[in-house]
Amino acid sequence: MSAIIENFPQLVEAFLGTLSLLVLSGLGALAIGIVIAGMRISPAPPLRAFATVYTELLRNTPLTLVLFFCATLLPYLQFFPGYYPLAVLGLTLYTSPFVAEALRSGINGVAVGQAEAARSIGLTFGQTLRIVILPQALRMVVPPLINVLIALTKNTSVAGAFFVFELFAAARRLANARGDAVITILLGVAAFYLLITVPLGLIAGRVEKKVAVLR
Repeated sequence: MSAIIENFPQLVEAFLGTLSLLVLSGLGALAIGIVIAGMRISPAPPLRAFATVYTELLRNTPLTLVLFFCATLLPYLQFFPGYYPLAVLGLTLYTSPFVAEALRSGINGVAVGQAEAARSIGLTFGQTLRIVILPQALRMVVPPLINVLIALTKNTSVAGAFFVFELFAAARRLANARGDAVITILLGVAAFYLLITVPLGLIAGRVEKKVAVLR
């Protein structure tokens, strides 16, 4: 236990690093996911084709490869804002297809008649999507979106292998320094992860019950 107490400030710093990766990547993935989901149902075939290729390419590529591309190949192409922004970029790109697919399932759950009614009163495709479809779809997919965020929380650990200081990187550093307390350190780091994932799971459960009642 002394290993945790002595290095508590370092673990808190790593926890905040993990939390910031989650928040920034989650917001970025949500923004891109909304655009990709809209493109997937667009009446324009080129947009649908682009969104399909984007989704299938990224969600079927291992996260390690995505981060390796961001941390290694982008600097080679003269784009290097730092390892932390590149980690946020990689996590955002990797997570956005999962957000888009969750949103698309919600969009498919909205009655077709509502879209037809919106178009019949003169709304464009974009207006129909933004004003009528997305607000209902977002409410229906909050639980799966939170599950995506829980997965993203765990995926931030991969960023620790690419020079970003977060919980996994802190665990590795402390385990190397305190080989006699590896199990305690790992349990302590796992507890920090649970501080994020457990509340998210509880929120997902509550929202799921509320949505079920509204239906």
